Amino acid sequence: MVQRTAEILASQNQLKSTLDAIRDPIFELGLDGRYYQCSANVDDLLFQPGGALIGKTVPEVLPEAAAQVVMDALRTANLEGHSQGREYALELARGVRWFELSVARKAVDGGCEPRFVAMSRDITERKTAEQEIRRLAFYDPLTELPNRRLLQDRLEHALTATARSHHQGALLLIDLDNFKALNDTVGHDKGDILLQQVARRLLSCVRECDTVARLGGDEFVVMIDDVGSTPADAIGHAQTVAEKIVTLLGQPYDIAGHEHRSSSSVGVALFGVDTGGTVEETFKRSDVAMYQAKAAGRNTLRFFDPAMQAAVEARAALEVDVRQGMANNEFQLHYQPQVGPGNRVIGAEALLRWTHPRHGAVPPGEFIPVAEQSGPILQLGQWVLETAFAQLAVWAADPSAAALTVAVNVSVHQFRQPDFVDQVLSALRGSGADAHRLKLELTESMFAFDLEDIIIKMAALKAQGVGFSLDDFGTGYSSLSYLKRLPLDQLKIDQSFVHDVLTDANDASIVRIIITLGHSLGLDVIAEGVETIGQRQFLSTHGCELCQGYLISRPLPIAAFNAFLQAHTAGQAPG
Repeated sequence: MVQRTAEILASQNQLKSTLDAIRDPIFELGLDGRYYQCSANVDDLLFQPGGALIGKTVPEVLPEAAAQVVMDALRTANLEGHSQGREYALELARGVRWFELSVARKAVDGGCEPRFVAMSRDITERKTAEQEIRRLAFYDPLTELPNRRLLQDRLEHALTATARSHHQGALLLIDLDNFKALNDTVGHDKGDILLQQVARRLLSCVRECDTVARLGGDEFVVMIDDVGSTPADAIGHAQTVAEKIVTLLGQPYDIAGHEHRSSSSVGVALFGVDTGGTVEETFKRSDVAMYQAKAAGRNTLRFFDPAMQAAVEARAALEVDVRQGMANNEFQLHYQPQVGPGNRVIGAEALLRWTHPRHGAVPPGEFIPVAEQSGPILQLGQWVLETAFAQLAVWAADPSAAALTVAVNVSVHQFRQPDFVDQVLSALRGSGADAHRLKLELTESMFAFDLEDIIIKMAALKAQGVGFSLDDFGTGYSSLSYLKRLPLDQLKIDQSFVHDVLTDANDASIVRIIITLGHSLGLDVIAEGVETIGQRQFLSTHGCELCQGYLISRPLPIAAFNAFLQAHTAGQAPG
């Protein structure tokens, strides 16, 4: 009996030593949040020694917001057995720290009060990295205003909100008159000072709920979410703000002790239920109006004239041509090689191309948005999948190409179809292609929708061998909270970051962070838009060996791609 007691005590001491050695604080809690036990290393996490917690409750110990997170997790764990991924922040002596909470219900004897084991993991570094990615990707470093990427995101949400509320918004495009002359005469550093002062003046002209952004150079945008529910109210409100901007930006500036005068031209485009339009169309309308203000003598404002519908009419004509092109089999797939270490070709990205019978090659950036908004993207997308899968099957029979993978872009409209998984698997079976050689590329904007549904579909395809790549990473809804939940295989660095990686410190920082983040999550990282040897060397130096871009090859028709592959394999291809 004595020996048995000693063994139990030794086992308990060993368990306690193990728990104390775990870096993350561990607690035993009741359903009411009462502390029963805690590991030894909690003193720097809470506001009092760990031993003083016993008998107290979570709401008595933690601030209200953090306590609410813990109590909610306890209730979930009581119902489901566990709760993971909840986050909370604490302001400690060493600054604000972020923690991720995991709670599991302990097995107890019948009739006993449930007990829970809770572990708090310090994720401050991860949250800091996430915030840094967002700052570098979505804010202008000179003025600290939102940049084009963030503005487009907010405008997209505003378009949806105004259509639902039957109110209208306004987009004001502001261009500084003769700004180049200032840069050329007194230098770019003085020009930067002016841009910073312009940013502050614009912020003073709008409400806190409105957006002021810098597009680049001397172009700024003001987006007003709600300017009224009637055309008269909307025009009146937008005109008041635009006139205030023209007047305020026309006041003298103090540039390093010297007075400088400037002026601006403002183009105004309304958006909402009565005006319609997409993000791109709204930008175009404000741009047209701004150039009308320039033509009118500058230092003034102009509204978009609804009669200026040439671009809109051309878009409608393009929609008709897209449908006709599908019926006439005018679309084809090109394949852009993807290479790894030693320039070994590891696969290709399948890219949709269209040769119009009258206009020639139509850029994908023109016809794909039209197809997405008018409906044909579903049929086009299915054709792309079936064609790419058939090509995979052909390569499988060729020893020199059997190991290649193919990446296929998937539209958010395709992925949201209830039978998308069945469509993909059916097309794979019909082609005879190996699912393990397929990689579906998703964009971050997709995750603005039903994330749970997306994860379920991804998991179903993943179970059959299909891989996933997150395209254009860093330009959309970058969030580590969803990134860690998605069954991804690869991150793709957007070409907008790669393009200036050697000349823009912000882009270089973003690329390094993405590479480090991807590898820390066990993901491959591939860069697109690689055009120079210097870019390739930078990427390789920082751990990204996979790439595609014009340095390797342009997208090629299948015959040209196969020829490229043979020559490249034989060591005859450049790059």
